[in-house]
Amino acid sequence: MTASVHPFPARRAPSLDPLMSLVATDLNHVNSVILERMQSEVPLIPELAGHLIASGGKRMRPMLTLAAARLLDYAGARHHKLAACVEFIHTATLLHDDVVDGSGLRRGRRTANIIWGNPASVLVGDFLFARSFELMVEDGSLRVLRILSNASATIAEGEVNQLTAQRQVEISEDRYLDIISAKTAALFAAATRIAAVVAEREEAVETALESYGRYLGIAFQLVDDAIDYSSDETTMGKDQGDDFRDGKVTLPVILAYARGSDADRRFWRQAMSGERAGDADLAHAFGLLKSTEAIADTLDRARHYGQRAIDALGSFAPSAARAAMVETAEFAVARAY
Repeated sequence: MTASVHPFPARRAPSLDPLMSLVATDLNHVNSVILERMQSEVPLIPELAGHLIASGGKRMRPMLTLAAARLLDYAGARHHKLAACVEFIHTATLLHDDVVDGSGLRRGRRTANIIWGNPASVLVGDFLFARSFELMVEDGSLRVLRILSNASATIAEGEVNQLTAQRQVEISEDRYLDIISAKTAALFAAATRIAAVVAEREEAVETALESYGRYLGIAFQLVDDAIDYSSDETTMGKDQGDDFRDGKVTLPVILAYARGSDADRRFWRQAMSGERAGDADLAHAFGLLKSTEAIADTLDRARHYGQRAIDALGSFAPSAARAAMVETAEFAVARAY
């Protein structure tokens, strides 16, 4: 009996490989800038900063700056320092976030605040913010400075907004989207938008790239919210259910609370206040998230924003850069499966 043969090969799962291949040479230049600018005569600064910078992060945000520049056929080198600037902003926010959250793991490694303490982590984060602004000033463009400084302020506002909403399970979905648009998506948006500035392209191009980055960032965060309840330390670099134990009110919890019975809502209020954070409570939370389809609907929203990111690239001619950026948006959603 002859085995059946599929006429078309199965499509491979989306990955970051095309993006990484596209920008590999440029990323080497960016990494050189990062290594150079994180140095200091105070040994603790490069030691602590290097712990996080070298801890296996994908450099997605700076890679997006490089890919967007390639999409626009930019032939200069300004984007190398600006991509490093984007990475410094991101790393600084991670250092500060881990202190605020009391996190013990990031990317599967002990966090800097656990090793060196909270004061050192905050101060080195400040140092990296300062380095990022040095790089902005060296670029010489007030427009670039405005975009990246506004993004930095927006990220801080988003973090404060999230802090004030912590453990408040009754917050609306709209407010939560405002929070992640600020704390996560703003830097994605700035990272892609500045490529249009250095390439001296018209405002419509800036807007399209800003939209791509923003929608990609929202999709990325929503998937993170979902897989916190369905992954393990190997996948996420942190323990499963950390958001639950920390009382972080993310979209799956917001949806489950809104759709639950009075008893379910009482459970979520107790859980988010820290009264119910044991393994049995986490298992009960999983059951409620499943029965209310909160995880599935969070991922549906992530797919929606991922598609909006792809649609924002519709005005650009087909190219390897556009294909890589499209696949990056697909990857952001597909990593949940």
